[in-house]
Amino acid sequence: MTDASDHRLRRLLGSTALASVRQRLRRHYERTEPGSRTTRLRLAGLDPAAYAALCQLIGSPSRNARSMTLDISELDARLRAGGLADSLRDALEQLEGPIAPRSHLRRALQARWSALAATRIGDVRRLAWLRTPAALTLLKRLGRDPDRAACLLADADRVLRHLPAGGLTRSQLAAETLGDAHALDAGRPVATLVLKVLGHRQHAHADRSAAGESSDRSGKERARDIWAQAGVLVNELARPALVLNLPPAADVTGIGIPGEPTWLSLRQLLRSPPIWRLTGCRIFVCENPNIVAIAADTLGAGCAPLVCTDGMPAAAQQTLLDQLVAAGAQLHYHGDFDWPGIGIGNLVIRRWNAVPWRFGATDYLLAIERCSAVQQPNLDTVTLEASWDPQLVRVMCEHGLAIAEEAVAQELLEDLR
Repeated sequence: MTDASDHRLRRLLGSTALASVRQRLRRHYERTEPGSRTTRLRLAGLDPAAYAALCQLIGSPSRNARSMTLDISELDARLRAGGLADSLRDALEQLEGPIAPRSHLRRALQARWSALAATRIGDVRRLAWLRTPAALTLLKRLGRDPDRAACLLADADRVLRHLPAGGLTRSQLAAETLGDAHALDAGRPVATLVLKVLGHRQHAHADRSAAGESSDRSGKERARDIWAQAGVLVNELARPALVLNLPPAADVTGIGIPGEPTWLSLRQLLRSPPIWRLTGCRIFVCENPNIVAIAADTLGAGCAPLVCTDGMPAAAQQTLLDQLVAAGAQLHYHGDFDWPGIGIGNLVIRRWNAVPWRFGATDYLLAIERCSAVQQPNLDTVTLEASWDPQLVRVMCEHGLAIAEEAVAQELLEDLR
């Protein structure tokens, strides 16, 4: 194209009056597959200046109108005859750059995302998570584009290489690996990725039927539990584990004062984990703190070792139970005879291979008989399976009554004595 023809093209099609029209025409060609041809194109909602400029371009008299149908074949021919461009599309590209079909862009973008998901370089835990169906969807939401997503994955790998940690705070981990103490705060992209990777790995080894867990645990609690499993402290003094008469650890005299309930924080358990010696030791686990108080008041130092989950076990409780089982202890679990209690039982019994402790169908029927004189709350219609006793849920549904753990405390004390 000569300078003269370039000037004429800019005067005819490159004017300010036609700026919005050029964008509409470019979008039309972006939606058109290469090689396909459009013969006519309807343009509506034109302002007077744009309409007049279009009339000049196609050599048509101007009139008071708001729409026009362009004969693309005729306009292509006029542009070629005038030595301005090979076609309308060519003219638009000369004025404002190449027009890439959206289908081509979509395929190219999808290929970049697919290549990112198929990579075999990086932390093995992250690679395993990236193969899950929901991983790429989350990565697209967090990263927006493949380049940004690749940077997030690289940051996640930096964090994962430092895990498991030995009682490191989350802010310190973030500062040491990413240079920003808040980079792993709740809701930050890298924190979200790392939690998903760790949660996927833990889920592969955890109880998949612990129904009820998600309903009574907040997102912050679940995130804190996942971090704790990796040895990272988040709100390390929140919801400590309540214990009574745990056996001595290594060369120390014991945990707390004999006969007195003791709290063990997540900070203690991760930063200075006790060296337990519990091979063959029976440790009883209850759901409610009141059972610990009753046992301490009634049996004192003569009570068997007792740990309380305080509902669904949080980070400190999970960490403690992990340590006890790893040291050789055998857990015996009892909880409320209600649906949340069954959900907690599923988790504790499967994850830590606990033995049901007066927590079967026969025990429920005995509890119904002994508590018959007292009005018991009704069970709602939500049901789930008790992994350790298929008959338990059936008899609970038949009677429709919830039995609190405290209602059978005397029976539990017989075993704890």
